[in-house]
Amino acid sequence: MTLEEYISVHTTAEDEALQTIVRSTYNHVLNPHMLSGHVQGRVLSMISHMLKPKRILELGTFTGYSALCLAEGLAEGGRLITIEHNDELEETILRNLALSPFGERIDLIIGDAKEVLSVRGEKLEVRDEQLKVCGEKFDLVFIDADKREYCDYLNLVYPLMPVGGFLLADNTLWDGHIIDAAYDRDKQTLGLRAFNDQLAEDERFEQVILPLRDGLTIARKVKSER
Repeated sequence: MTLEEYISVHTTAEDEALQTIVRSTYNHVLNPHMLSGHVQGRVLSMISHMLKPKRILELGTFTGYSALCLAEGLAEGGRLITIEHNDELEETILRNLALSPFGERIDLIIGDAKEVLSVRGEKLEVRDEQLKVCGEKFDLVFIDADKREYCDYLNLVYPLMPVGGFLLADNTLWDGHIIDAAYDRDKQTLGLRAFNDQLAEDERFEQVILPLRDGLTIARKVKSER
């Protein structure tokens, strides 16, 4: 048994809906490794339960797994807005969200996250006309979209977060490529390096990188711009 397997065995199991999403993703979707997976999914759920956020923003949905994990910890009446660029995944995402009661707390927007946030900003709209959270800040933001754009995402979500709000960023170690000179010309690696450096130098945040799976950064907004 590997250490990774040991950790998985000693981590609370996924519910049936999440297990179904894992199977269907690996059977029918390209690049299934992009799925957060069991242990990271439980970490996302645990963080969300600890924070009990009223409003979550996710950039990069893939097949809906991480969104459902994060939605588990929402405060009563809370909502999660998730943005996915790949419109070919829309039907799959909606079908997967419908497998879980937590899917009722999630609103999906198909589009480029940079464009959506640039245009809508704090007035981010969703399809549910009855949703009454527009204009509120996001207590928790999860970035897991185009690695080349992480710095832009950071700048866009900063004003959407309250002081004390939390930011999670996935893949920030990038399978070790982050420190491998062989990837010095790889645009995704360069994007993640720039993000890590920018966040480390940004006095508006406190942050730590966890060596979980492909690297998970946890940051807390500690001050607003003057």
